[in-house]
Amino acid sequence: MITIKTSRNALLAPLQKVAGIVERRHTLPILSNVLIESRFGKVSVTATDLEMQIRTEANIQLKDEAENVTIAAKKLLDILRSLPDDDEIVLDGKESRLTLKAGKSRFLLQTLPAADFPRLADNGDELSSFSLNRKTFKAQLEKVHYAMANQDIRYYLNGMLLSVADGEVITVATDGHRLSFAVSKMEGGDSKAEVILPRKTVAELIKLLDDGAVDDMVKVTLRTNQVKFDLGDTELSSKLIDGKFPDYTKVIPSGYSKHITLNRIRLQQALSRAAILSNEKIRGVRVVLTKDAMNIVCSNNEQEEAQEELAIAYDSESLDVGFNVTYLLDVLNHGGTEEIVWSFGDASSSSLITVPGDEQFKYVVMPMRI
Repeated sequence: MITIKTSRNALLAPLQKVAGIVERRHTLPILSNVLIESRFGKVSVTATDLEMQIRTEANIQLKDEAENVTIAAKKLLDILRSLPDDDEIVLDGKESRLTLKAGKSRFLLQTLPAADFPRLADNGDELSSFSLNRKTFKAQLEKVHYAMANQDIRYYLNGMLLSVADGEVITVATDGHRLSFAVSKMEGGDSKAEVILPRKTVAELIKLLDDGAVDDMVKVTLRTNQVKFDLGDTELSSKLIDGKFPDYTKVIPSGYSKHITLNRIRLQQALSRAAILSNEKIRGVRVVLTKDAMNIVCSNNEQEEAQEELAIAYDSESLDVGFNVTYLLDVLNHGGTEEIVWSFGDASSSSLITVPGDEQFKYVVMPMRI
């Protein structure tokens, strides 16, 4: 079946990359396993949940013979984590059992046939192929992902729009109450395409982008019902959400005349303090604008109240608007800039948060009645 002799860390690192998508309980037992393959002297580790697949190469050199085995991902991960860093391990698979030896430790684990392991093959016509800087792409996803819906009946909102056109990559997420938009430049990919990435795929992709050099490139291939991200030694393939994403261009407001420039951290801290006394279910906060002042007011059912005041440059009409404080803190926690610009219409209109001098990010949040 397979024989591997290597260091503990050489196998643990790739296993950690793929194990996040493995489900502990599944109707198909083999989906709880990872596939370990040896081909052409290289070892790869693959995991899948039938909707997504992650395959990564391990820094292990073997003989050229093709060998493979599937083994319970969580058990193998827990064993490797429990061993000392500098331990040498030996995996020896025969028939339906695999023996793992490390020092004086010995584990006998059950395996399942590698031939039964489901693979996510390339499927559908290619729509577009392009490359992005790894660091840039990760930053773009982090600006958007938190606005995705979670288990919404409108299934197309439980994911993120990835749109390519005119040398740009646009990512958009919304749950119907707020919307986050970010754009970056790409290399290649002249054709236009729009796909919706599943929530779980976006989360795993962000984790994978943490590894590797910041100047590395990520190759993205979009197909009619599938997407593939090639990160060098790691490849993520995923099915897409089949649906029509809302027209985000109609949601992003323009022409607002009330603009306030704020220090992001100070606003974040003020909202966090005020939110301590917010209603746990509603999480509402009032933002009251008067001449050169912003007051943040939170209250709860016990008639307790918190107030914060920030000095601002504002010389327009007074305004009193309610918001879900969680939606405001989300964008401030993922901002990464020193200042933000908060633009308002009237008390019943959505507000717009942007970065000074940067048209590549926009965040829209709807008001709420308090």
